[in-house]
Amino acid sequence: MSARFDNLHDWLRWQETLHPEEIELGLARIAAVFQRLQASSFSCPVITIAGTNGKGSSLRMLESIYLAEGYRTCVYSSPHLLRYNERIRINGEEAADADIVAAFARIDAARADISLTYFEFGTLAALDIFMRQQVDVVLLEVGLGGRLDAVNIIDADVALLTAISLDHTDWLGEDREAIGYEKAGILRSGKPTVCSDPDLPQSVQAHAGKLDCPLYRLGYEFDFKSSAAGWCWYEHEGQSLDLPPPGLQGAHQYRNAAGVLMALTLLQSRLPVAREAIRRGLLATRLPGRFQRVAGQPLSEPSSGRLSWIYDVAHNPDSVQQLAHMLAEEQQTGRTFALLGMLADKDSRTALKYIHSQITDWHIAPLNSRRSEKPENLRDIIHSLGCSPVSLHTSVAQAWEAIERRAESGDRIVVFGSFYTVSEAMVVAQAHGQRI
Repeated sequence: MSARFDNLHDWLRWQETLHPEEIELGLARIAAVFQRLQASSFSCPVITIAGTNGKGSSLRMLESIYLAEGYRTCVYSSPHLLRYNERIRINGEEAADADIVAAFARIDAARADISLTYFEFGTLAALDIFMRQQVDVVLLEVGLGGRLDAVNIIDADVALLTAISLDHTDWLGEDREAIGYEKAGILRSGKPTVCSDPDLPQSVQAHAGKLDCPLYRLGYEFDFKSSAAGWCWYEHEGQSLDLPPPGLQGAHQYRNAAGVLMALTLLQSRLPVAREAIRRGLLATRLPGRFQRVAGQPLSEPSSGRLSWIYDVAHNPDSVQQLAHMLAEEQQTGRTFALLGMLADKDSRTALKYIHSQITDWHIAPLNSRRSEKPENLRDIIHSLGCSPVSLHTSVAQAWEAIERRAESGDRIVVFGSFYTVSEAMVVAQAHGQRI
Protein backbone atom coordinates (compact mmCIF):
# COMPACT_ATOMS: atom_id res chain seq x y z
CA MET A 1 0.00 0.00 0.00
CA SER A 2 1.39 3.39 -0.96
CA ALA A 3 1.93 6.06 1.69
CA ARG A 4 -0.88 8.52 2.32
CA PHE A 5 1.42 11.52 1.72
CA ASP A 6 4.97 12.02 0.51
CA ASN A 7 5.89 15.19 2.41
CA LEU A 8 5.90 16.34 6.02
CA HIS A 9 3.66 19.37 5.50
CA ASP A 10 0.77 17.29 4.17
CA TRP A 11 1.15 14.67 6.89
CA LEU A 12 0.96 17.31 9.62
CA ARG A 13 -1.94 19.17 8.05
CA TRP A 14 -3.89 15.89 7.88
CA GLN A 15 -3.05 14.93 11.47
CA GLU A 16 -4.37 18.25 12.72
CA THR A 17 -7.84 17.28 11.45
CA LEU A 18 -8.03 13.82 13.03
CA HIS A 19 -9.75 14.64 16.34
CA PRO A 20 -12.21 17.31 17.44
CA GLU A 21 -10.35 17.33 20.76
CA GLU A 22 -6.78 18.60 20.54
CA ILE A 23 -5.81 16.58 23.60
CA GLU A 24 -7.16 13.08 24.14
CA LEU A 25 -5.60 11.46 27.17
CA GLY A 26 -5.21 7.69 27.50
CA LEU A 27 -2.67 5.02 26.58
CA ALA A 28 -4.74 2.16 25.13
CA ARG A 29 -4.73 3.29 21.51
CA ILE A 30 -1.11 4.37 21.26
CA ALA A 31 0.07 1.26 23.14
CA ALA A 32 -1.79 -0.96 20.69
CA VAL A 33 -0.20 0.73 17.68
CA PHE A 34 3.23 0.65 19.33
CA GLN A 35 2.83 -3.11 19.71
CA ARG A 36 1.77 -3.46 16.08
CA LEU A 37 4.96 -1.67 15.05
CA GLN A 38 6.74 -4.60 16.71
CA ALA A 39 8.77 -2.13 18.72
CA SER A 40 10.61 -3.31 21.79
CA SER A 41 11.86 -1.56 24.89
CA PHE A 42 15.13 0.36 24.71
CA SER A 43 18.26 -1.46 25.83
CA CYS A 44 19.87 1.84 26.82
CA PRO A 45 18.86 4.05 29.78
CA VAL A 46 15.71 6.16 29.42
CA ILE A 47 15.06 9.36 31.35
CA THR A 48 11.50 10.70 31.26
CA ILE A 49 10.82 14.27 32.36
CA ALA A 50 7.48 15.63 33.58
CA GLY A 51 6.53 18.87 35.30
CA THR A 52 4.70 22.14 34.76
CA ASN A 53 7.74 24.32 34.08
CA GLY A 54 11.38 23.47 33.46
CA LYS A 55 10.93 20.28 31.42
CA GLY A 56 12.43 21.65 28.23
CA SER A 57 15.35 23.31 30.00
CA SER A 58 16.17 20.16 31.97
CA LEU A 59 15.94 18.07 28.82
CA ARG A 60 18.37 20.32 26.95
CA MET A 61 20.84 20.30 29.84
CA LEU A 62 20.83 16.51 29.93
CA GLU A 63 21.26 16.33 26.17
CA SER A 64 24.10 18.87 26.17
CA ILE A 65 26.01 17.11 28.96
CA TYR A 66 25.68 13.65 27.46
CA LEU A 67 26.78 14.99 24.06
CA ALA A 68 29.77 16.68 25.71
CA GLU A 69 30.76 13.27 27.09
CA GLY A 70 30.49 11.77 23.61
CA TYR A 71 27.31 9.73 24.07
CA ARG A 72 24.77 9.17 21.31
CA THR A 73 21.49 10.79 22.31
CA CYS A 74 17.87 10.60 21.17
CA VAL A 75 15.59 13.38 22.42
CA TYR A 76 11.83 13.87 22.10
CA SER A 77 10.26 17.17 23.16
CA SER A 78 7.23 19.33 22.47
CA PRO A 79 5.93 21.68 21.34
CA HIS A 80 8.10 23.15 18.59
CA LEU A 81 8.61 26.81 17.75
CA LEU A 82 9.56 27.03 14.08
CA ARG A 83 9.95 23.49 12.68
CA TYR A 84 8.19 20.26 13.60
CA ASN A 85 11.59 18.56 13.32
CA GLU A 86 12.67 20.32 16.54
CA ARG A 87 10.66 17.70 18.44
CA ILE A 88 12.86 14.78 17.36
CA ARG A 89 16.61 15.17 17.84
CA ILE A 90 19.36 12.63 17.24
CA ASN A 91 22.86 13.42 18.48
CA GLY A 92 21.91 17.07 18.81
CA GLU A 93 20.51 17.37 15.27
CA GLU A 94 16.90 17.60 14.16
CA ALA A 95 15.47 14.55 12.41
CA ALA A 96 15.21 14.89 8.63
CA ASP A 97 11.85 15.32 6.92
CA ALA A 98 12.34 12.03 5.07
CA ASP A 99 12.84 10.08 8.29
CA ILE A 100 9.72 11.54 9.90
CA VAL A 101 7.64 10.96 6.77
CA ALA A 102 8.79 7.33 6.60
CA ALA A 103 7.90 6.86 10.27
CA PHE A 104 4.44 8.36 9.74
CA ALA A 105 3.84 5.97 6.84
CA ARG A 106 4.80 2.96 8.97
CA ILE A 107 2.55 4.13 11.79
CA ASP A 108 -0.38 4.77 9.45
CA ALA A 109 -0.07 1.27 8.01
CA ALA A 110 0.23 -0.34 11.45
CA ARG A 111 -2.65 1.50 13.10
CA ALA A 112 -5.29 0.26 10.61
CA ASP A 113 -8.61 1.20 12.28
CA ILE A 114 -7.11 2.70 15.45
CA SER A 115 -7.44 6.48 15.64
CA LEU A 116 -4.50 8.57 16.82
CA THR A 117 -4.09 12.21 17.77
CA TYR A 118 -1.53 14.62 16.35
CA PHE A 119 0.60 14.21 19.47
CA GLU A 120 0.34 10.41 19.44
CA PHE A 121 1.49 10.29 15.81
CA GLY A 122 4.49 12.42 16.75
CA THR A 123 5.37 10.37 19.81
CA LEU A 124 5.20 7.10 17.88
CA ALA A 125 7.27 8.61 15.06
CA ALA A 126 9.98 9.65 17.51
CA LEU A 127 10.06 6.22 19.15
CA ASP A 128 10.06 4.46 15.78
CA ILE A 129 13.00 6.58 14.60
CA PHE A 130 14.89 6.11 17.87
CA MET A 131 14.49 2.32 17.71
CA ARG A 132 16.42 2.40 14.43
CA GLN A 133 19.41 4.24 15.92
CA GLN A 134 22.55 3.12 17.69
CA VAL A 135 21.88 5.09 20.86
CA ASP A 136 23.35 5.40 24.35
CA VAL A 137 20.55 7.31 26.10
CA VAL A 138 16.94 8.29 25.33
CA LEU A 139 15.48 11.48 26.81
CA LEU A 140 11.69 11.90 26.69
CA GLU A 141 9.67 14.98 27.61
CA VAL A 142 6.04 14.49 28.66
CA GLY A 143 3.60 16.64 26.71
CA LEU A 144 0.80 16.98 29.27
CA GLY A 145 0.56 15.53 32.76
CA GLY A 146 2.30 12.18 32.81
CA ARG A 147 0.03 9.32 33.83
CA LEU A 148 -1.99 9.30 30.60
CA ASP A 149 0.51 11.05 28.31
CA ALA A 150 1.60 9.19 25.16
CA VAL A 151 5.25 9.22 26.28
CA ASN A 152 4.29 7.06 29.27
CA ILE A 153 4.08 3.88 27.18
CA ILE A 154 7.86 3.75 27.69
CA ASP A 155 9.26 2.68 31.07
CA ALA A 156 11.81 5.14 32.42
CA ASP A 157 14.97 4.11 34.24
CA VAL A 158 14.93 7.50 35.95
CA ALA A 159 11.93 9.81 36.30
CA LEU A 160 12.71 13.51 36.63
CA LEU A 161 9.96 15.78 37.97
CA THR A 162 10.53 19.52 37.55
CA ALA A 163 8.53 22.40 39.05
CA ILE A 164 4.87 21.56 39.65
CA SER A 165 2.34 24.39 39.58
CA LEU A 166 -1.13 25.23 38.29
CA ASP A 167 -1.60 24.82 34.54
CA HIS A 168 -3.93 22.74 32.34
CA THR A 169 -6.25 22.52 35.34
CA ASP A 170 -9.19 21.41 33.18
CA TRP A 171 -7.24 18.25 32.37
CA LEU A 172 -5.01 17.66 35.37
CA GLY A 173 -6.86 18.97 38.41
CA GLU A 174 -7.46 22.17 40.32
CA ASP A 175 -4.59 22.03 42.82
CA ARG A 176 -0.93 21.00 43.07
CA GLU A 177 -1.77 17.72 44.79
CA ALA A 178 -3.99 16.58 41.93
CA ILE A 179 -1.52 17.79 39.32
CA GLY A 180 1.36 16.16 41.18
CA TYR A 181 -0.46 12.83 41.12
CA GLU A 182 -0.78 13.05 37.33
CA LYS A 183 2.90 13.94 36.94
CA ALA A 184 3.87 11.03 39.21
CA GLY A 185 2.29 8.67 36.70
CA ILE A 186 5.69 8.38 34.99
CA LEU A 187 7.20 6.69 38.06
CA ARG A 188 8.05 2.99 37.78
CA SER A 189 8.25 0.39 40.50
CA GLY A 190 11.66 0.37 42.19
CA LYS A 191 13.13 2.96 39.80
CA PRO A 192 14.62 6.20 41.15
CA THR A 193 12.73 9.49 40.95
CA VAL A 194 14.39 12.91 41.04
CA CYS A 195 12.37 15.97 42.07
CA SER A 196 13.76 19.46 41.42
CA ASP A 197 10.71 21.17 42.95
CA PRO A 198 11.67 22.03 46.55
CA ASP A 199 7.98 22.05 47.55
CA LEU A 200 7.07 18.55 46.43
CA PRO A 201 3.34 17.70 46.58
CA GLN A 202 2.48 14.99 49.08
CA SER A 203 0.73 13.08 46.29
CA VAL A 204 4.08 12.52 44.57
CA GLN A 205 5.73 11.30 47.75
CA ALA A 206 2.83 8.96 48.48
CA HIS A 207 2.90 7.49 44.97
CA ALA A 208 6.67 7.00 45.14
CA GLY A 209 6.24 5.19 48.44
CA LYS A 210 3.54 2.95 47.03
CA LEU A 211 5.83 1.93 44.15
CA ASP A 212 8.90 1.63 46.38
CA CYS A 213 10.70 4.25 44.26
CA PRO A 214 13.87 5.75 45.75
CA LEU A 215 13.09 9.47 45.99
CA TYR A 216 15.75 12.15 45.51
CA ARG A 217 14.42 15.58 46.47
CA LEU A 218 15.94 19.02 46.08
CA GLY A 219 16.66 20.32 49.56
CA TYR A 220 16.86 16.84 51.06
CA GLU A 221 18.94 14.23 49.24
CA PHE A 222 20.67 16.89 47.10
CA ASP A 223 20.91 20.67 46.99
CA PHE A 224 22.91 23.62 45.65
CA LYS A 225 24.35 26.98 46.63
CA SER A 226 24.76 29.76 44.09
CA SER A 227 26.74 32.99 43.92
CA ALA A 228 27.62 35.57 41.29
CA ALA A 229 30.74 33.59 40.37
CA GLY A 230 29.10 30.19 40.04
CA TRP A 231 27.42 27.51 42.07
CA CYS A 232 28.01 24.33 44.01
CA TRP A 233 25.88 21.20 43.63
CA TYR A 234 26.08 18.54 46.28
CA GLU A 235 24.53 15.37 47.63
CA HIS A 236 23.87 15.48 51.35
CA GLU A 237 25.84 12.28 51.85
CA GLY A 238 28.11 12.25 48.83
CA GLN A 239 29.98 14.24 46.22
CA SER A 240 29.93 17.93 45.44
CA LEU A 241 30.66 19.86 42.24
CA ASP A 242 31.79 23.47 41.84
CA LEU A 243 30.48 24.80 38.53
CA PRO A 244 30.14 28.01 36.51
CA PRO A 245 26.62 29.43 36.01
CA PRO A 246 24.46 27.42 33.57
CA GLY A 247 24.18 28.59 29.99
CA LEU A 248 20.45 29.16 30.47
CA GLN A 249 19.64 32.36 32.38
CA GLY A 250 17.54 32.72 35.51
CA ALA A 251 17.66 31.67 39.15
CA HIS A 252 15.18 28.88 38.41
CA GLN A 253 17.71 27.27 36.06
CA TYR A 254 19.89 26.37 39.05
CA ARG A 255 17.02 24.23 40.36
CA ASN A 256 16.63 22.60 36.97
CA ALA A 257 20.37 21.99 36.71
CA ALA A 258 20.47 20.52 40.22
CA GLY A 259 17.82 17.96 39.28
CA VAL A 260 19.69 17.15 36.08
CA LEU A 261 22.91 16.46 37.97
CA MET A 262 21.10 14.15 40.39
CA ALA A 263 19.65 12.19 37.45
CA LEU A 264 23.11 11.96 35.88
CA THR A 265 24.54 10.71 39.16
CA LEU A 266 21.95 7.93 39.42
CA LEU A 267 22.96 6.62 35.98
CA GLN A 268 26.69 7.10 36.51
CA SER A 269 27.38 3.33 36.64
CA ARG A 270 25.81 2.85 33.19
CA LEU A 271 26.68 6.21 31.64
CA PRO A 272 29.78 7.64 33.32
CA VAL A 273 30.11 11.40 32.89
CA ALA A 274 33.25 13.34 33.82
CA ARG A 275 33.11 16.65 35.67
CA GLU A 276 34.55 18.46 32.67
CA ALA A 277 31.72 17.19 30.44
CA ILE A 278 29.20 18.42 33.01
CA ARG A 279 30.85 21.84 33.05
CA ARG A 280 31.05 22.12 29.27
CA GLY A 281 27.57 20.72 28.76
CA LEU A 282 25.89 23.14 31.15
CA LEU A 283 27.74 26.12 29.68
CA ALA A 284 26.81 25.09 26.14
CA THR A 285 23.10 24.54 26.82
CA ARG A 286 20.83 26.70 24.66
CA LEU A 287 17.06 26.58 24.28
CA PRO A 288 15.11 28.90 21.97
CA GLY A 289 12.30 30.85 23.58
CA ARG A 290 13.72 30.84 27.11
CA PHE A 291 14.72 34.43 27.82
CA GLN A 292 16.23 34.39 24.35
CA ARG A 293 17.70 37.78 23.57
CA VAL A 294 18.03 38.98 19.99
CA ALA A 295 19.58 42.31 19.03
CA GLY A 296 17.44 44.58 16.89
CA GLN A 297 18.24 47.70 14.93
CA PRO A 298 20.19 49.90 14.93
CA LEU A 299 23.10 47.46 15.02
CA SER A 300 25.66 50.21 14.35
CA GLU A 301 25.39 51.50 17.92
CA PRO A 302 27.09 50.02 21.01
CA SER A 303 25.35 46.97 22.42
CA SER A 304 24.15 48.96 25.45
CA GLY A 305 22.14 51.17 23.12
CA ARG A 306 20.69 48.53 20.87
CA LEU A 307 17.06 47.64 20.65
CA SER A 308 16.72 44.36 22.53
CA TRP A 309 14.12 41.68 21.78
CA ILE A 310 13.49 38.99 24.39
CA TYR A 311 11.51 35.89 23.42
CA ASP A 312 10.14 33.80 26.29
CA VAL A 313 7.45 31.11 26.21
CA ALA A 314 6.28 31.91 29.77
CA HIS A 315 2.54 31.20 29.74
CA ASN A 316 1.38 30.40 33.28
CA PRO A 317 1.67 32.34 36.56
CA ASP A 318 4.85 30.65 37.81
CA SER A 319 6.78 31.01 34.56
CA VAL A 320 5.61 34.61 34.04
CA GLN A 321 6.71 35.41 37.60
CA GLN A 322 10.16 34.01 36.80
CA LEU A 323 10.27 36.14 33.66
CA ALA A 324 9.31 39.22 35.69
CA HIS A 325 12.14 38.57 38.15
CA MET A 326 14.65 38.32 35.30
CA LEU A 327 13.42 41.57 33.77
CA ALA A 328 13.62 43.31 37.15
CA GLU A 329 17.23 42.23 37.62
CA GLU A 330 18.32 44.09 34.49
CA GLN A 331 19.38 47.71 34.64
CA GLN A 332 16.88 48.99 32.12
CA THR A 333 16.85 52.69 31.29
CA GLY A 334 14.62 52.66 28.22
CA ARG A 335 11.04 51.56 27.80
CA THR A 336 9.88 47.95 27.95
CA PHE A 337 7.35 46.92 25.32
CA ALA A 338 5.31 43.74 25.70
CA LEU A 339 4.03 41.74 22.76
CA LEU A 340 1.42 39.59 24.45
CA GLY A 341 -0.86 36.79 23.31
CA MET A 342 -2.28 34.07 25.55
CA LEU A 343 -4.58 31.08 25.41
CA ALA A 344 -8.02 31.38 26.98
CA ASP A 345 -7.51 28.48 29.39
CA LYS A 346 -4.61 30.17 31.18
CA ASP A 347 -4.79 32.11 34.45
CA SER A 348 -3.90 35.32 32.66
CA ARG A 349 -4.97 37.65 35.49
CA THR A 350 -2.56 36.13 38.00
CA ALA A 351 0.22 35.91 35.43
CA LEU A 352 -0.11 39.55 34.37
CA LYS A 353 -0.32 40.69 37.99
CA TYR A 354 3.24 39.41 38.44
CA ILE A 355 4.74 41.20 35.44
CA HIS A 356 2.72 44.37 34.83
CA SER A 357 5.11 46.60 36.78
CA GLN A 358 7.94 45.72 34.37
CA ILE A 359 6.07 46.84 31.23
CA THR A 360 5.61 50.40 29.97
CA ASP A 361 3.85 49.78 26.64
CA TRP A 362 1.49 46.88 25.90
CA HIS A 363 0.74 45.42 22.47
CA ILE A 364 -1.78 42.58 22.42
CA ALA A 365 -2.67 40.23 19.57
CA PRO A 366 -4.84 37.16 19.02
CA LEU A 367 -3.08 33.86 18.39
CA ASN A 368 -3.46 31.49 15.48
CA SER A 369 -5.37 29.00 17.64
CA ARG A 370 -9.03 28.48 18.34
CA ARG A 371 -8.05 28.50 22.03
CA SER A 372 -6.72 32.06 21.80
CA GLU A 373 -7.78 34.54 24.45
CA LYS A 374 -9.53 37.61 23.05
CA PRO A 375 -7.20 40.64 23.08
CA GLU A 376 -10.02 42.71 24.56
CA ASN A 377 -10.11 40.46 27.63
CA LEU A 378 -6.37 40.81 28.15
CA ARG A 379 -6.65 44.58 27.69
CA ASP A 380 -9.34 44.75 30.39
CA ILE A 381 -7.12 42.83 32.82
CA ILE A 382 -4.18 45.13 32.13
CA HIS A 383 -6.34 48.23 32.57
CA SER A 384 -7.64 46.82 35.88
CA LEU A 385 -4.02 46.62 37.02
CA GLY A 386 -3.63 50.34 36.35
CA CYS A 387 -1.52 49.98 33.22
CA SER A 388 -1.49 51.95 29.98
CA PRO A 389 -0.97 52.46 27.10
CA VAL A 390 -2.46 49.29 25.62
CA SER A 391 -2.69 48.73 21.86
CA LEU A 392 -4.74 45.98 20.24
CA HIS A 393 -3.70 44.38 16.96
CA THR A 394 -5.27 41.90 14.56
CA SER A 395 -2.25 39.57 14.50
CA VAL A 396 1.11 38.93 16.13
CA ALA A 397 2.75 40.09 12.89
CA GLN A 398 0.95 43.43 13.04
CA ALA A 399 1.90 43.87 16.70
CA TRP A 400 5.55 43.01 16.00
CA GLU A 401 5.76 45.55 13.18
CA ALA A 402 4.02 48.26 15.23
CA ILE A 403 6.49 47.82 18.07
CA GLU A 404 9.46 47.88 15.71
CA ARG A 405 8.28 51.23 14.34
CA ARG A 406 7.87 52.77 17.79
CA ALA A 407 10.77 51.34 19.77
CA GLU A 408 14.08 53.19 19.98
CA SER A 409 17.65 52.35 20.91
CA GLY A 410 17.89 51.31 24.54
CA ASP A 411 14.33 49.97 24.62
CA ARG A 412 13.57 46.29 25.09
CA ILE A 413 10.68 44.24 23.76
CA VAL A 414 9.41 41.17 25.61
CA VAL A 415 7.47 38.64 23.55
CA PHE A 416 5.64 36.23 25.87
CA GLY A 417 2.37 34.57 26.89
CA SER A 418 2.40 31.36 24.87
CA PHE A 419 4.46 29.11 22.64
CA TYR A 420 2.16 30.35 19.87
CA THR A 421 3.07 33.98 20.59
CA VAL A 422 6.79 33.32 20.44
CA SER A 423 6.52 31.06 17.40
CA GLU A 424 4.45 33.53 15.39
CA ALA A 425 6.68 36.44 16.40
CA MET A 426 9.83 34.55 15.45
CA VAL A 427 8.49 33.92 11.96
CA VAL A 428 7.93 37.67 11.52
CA ALA A 429 11.32 38.45 13.05
CA GLN A 430 13.11 36.17 10.61
CA ALA A 431 11.28 37.80 7.71
CA HIS A 432 12.62 41.15 8.96
CA GLY A 433 16.19 39.88 9.12
CA GLN A 434 16.53 38.91 12.78
CA ARG A 435 18.80 35.93 13.37
CA ILE A 436 16.80 33.72 15.71
